Amino acid sequence: MANKKLRVLVAMGTRPEVIKMAPVVRALRARPDTFEAIVCATAQHRQMLDQAMAVFDLKPDIDLDLMAPGQDIYDVTAKVLLAMRPVLAERRPDIVLVQGDTTTAFTVALAAFYARQRVGHVEAGLRSGDKFQPFPEEINRILAGALTDYHFPPTAGARENLLRAGYAEQNVLVTGNTVIDALFQALPRARAEGDVAGLRLDPSKKLILVTGHRRENFGPGVQSMCEAIATLAKTREEIEIVYPVHLNPNIKGPVFERLGNLPRLHLIDPQPYLPFLALMDRAHLLLTDSGGVQEEGPALGKPVLVMREVTERPEAVDVGAAELVGTDRERIISGVCRLLDDPAHYQRMASAGSAYGDGTAAERIVEFLATKLKPAS
Repeated sequence: MANKKLRVLVAMGTRPEVIKMAPVVRALRARPDTFEAIVCATAQHRQMLDQAMAVFDLKPDIDLDLMAPGQDIYDVTAKVLLAMRPVLAERRPDIVLVQGDTTTAFTVALAAFYARQRVGHVEAGLRSGDKFQPFPEEINRILAGALTDYHFPPTAGARENLLRAGYAEQNVLVTGNTVIDALFQALPRARAEGDVAGLRLDPSKKLILVTGHRRENFGPGVQSMCEAIATLAKTREEIEIVYPVHLNPNIKGPVFERLGNLPRLHLIDPQPYLPFLALMDRAHLLLTDSGGVQEEGPALGKPVLVMREVTERPEAVDVGAAELVGTDRERIISGVCRLLDDPAHYQRMASAGSAYGDGTAAERIVEFLATKLKPAS
């Protein structure tokens, strides 16, 4: 009698989850005699999820299609929890894999717990120490961790966070971050075909790529960030700024109001993964409040200025590849100008290297699962 395959349900709801889980799905499907990989999309973010899936040639086996206009985290939590009940009952996975700190990750883990099914948490153990920064991600990740059987922290520091919280050492494996796997897999295509349609950049200018969308920065934080960016656009003629603007009206409204029609500043739509990766690859420096950019930027040799007061990814700061500048106007301007004006400082940050692995995280996760799991009867 042939050995039964291990059934692994891989949940994803947002673009970052697709990017970070695509290498895991690929590694699972590279071992078809051992694993059956089931991709379940909650579509917490519909359009951006679909764009990322297309890049990695992924199609959901189960598409819950839950996104609705005007939804908030109450809506997403309730809808994902209820929608997962019949999925888990029908598919009966040997393990459910969730990623990171999204509402999808927490709620799918909770649903799997209710179904008495095992949970594996990819990118486990990150902590900022402030439950409202990032919001709601810090608590999403902690709650997902409490529901998890096997933890896959990307770094030794994240592992220590888990061990301090009391999780069993034998169930914790440092893997590196799967975002680096995805980066290395996608970068050749991004360089070949990742131009942003309609965007014309001056090759003589130093490109600053901006991302800003965190909930905790809504209101005064976004306004201060915009003031800093506007000042830089008006006063530093050697730079060109590209800002893919998040569709959330709490970001899009203030950004277009304060930054529209400024010199050498391009406000563009949110980009699919390949064009965004091409912009990162071309950039001189990155100004961001995003988690993924803090991981990807150092791997590309790009200094990262983090527009947050705390980060659950301190490793890039610790090695000198990133710097926390918060949302204060003067700190942002000072951080950018120092990188523009001090070549030695720029080189130190650019050459600090990645703290997030070597691009083989997914294989480590899959090998661990092959060793640990036995198929359900």
